[in-house]
Amino acid sequence: MGPSFKAAPEPLPNLSICDPSQSLFCSKDTNFLGQKLRSSLTVYVLLALSYLLILILFAVSLSRVSMLSSQLNEMRNELKRNHSSNDFKLFPCGPEAREWEYFSGKCYYFSLRETSWQRAKVLCEEEHSRLAIVNSHAQQNFIMYRTRNQRFWIGLSDENSEGEWKWIDGSDSTTGFTYWKEGEPNNSGQNEDCAHVWTYGEWNDVHCTYECYYICEKPAPPP
Repeated sequence: MGPSFKAAPEPLPNLSICDPSQSLFCSKDTNFLGQKLRSSLTVYVLLALSYLLILILFAVSLSRVSMLSSQLNEMRNELKRNHSSNDFKLFPCGPEAREWEYFSGKCYYFSLRETSWQRAKVLCEEEHSRLAIVNSHAQQNFIMYRTRNQRFWIGLSDENSEGEWKWIDGSDSTTGFTYWKEGEPNNSGQNEDCAHVWTYGEWNDVHCTYECYYICEKPAPPP
């Protein structure tokens, strides 16, 4: 037998990703992957820009809403001020106290029922006021015009000491303005200790249990 020959070993398979003999296809795959990567990167960048734009728009919207809210609050406050000013012009003693009449910084209530001087004092105090103190010609004229010759209690008496006529706040009436009717006070019957306005608004003393209308006064509320 002739000499035997061993068969040459078969070449190992090519383990490279791309077969050099198929370089055209390898190039196409690489380009495809690159395009996909670039496309994905573009999408992420666009998403990031979109989120940033949304955040900017949200911040701008919040700023505008805050500005509008501030302007609305200012408008409401201005309307309240105007409304309060108009209310004061129409009802200087307050819209809830329309039965009170304004004069020279004070509010006056002229009662519609008659009662004793002591009871009138209590009724005025319940309204956070007092029986009227008359200390000027202007105030006297206002009261005289309003009472129209009817009997109205004022805050003047000499209950504590006969002949010492004092206003309800403790001030002495003899040192200030007075408007007594001629011959008054005369303490007729020895028990006339309270004063009221009567004909032509003049003051007269009468017993304190006599039933008259009454005048309350209190400071006008601030505008």
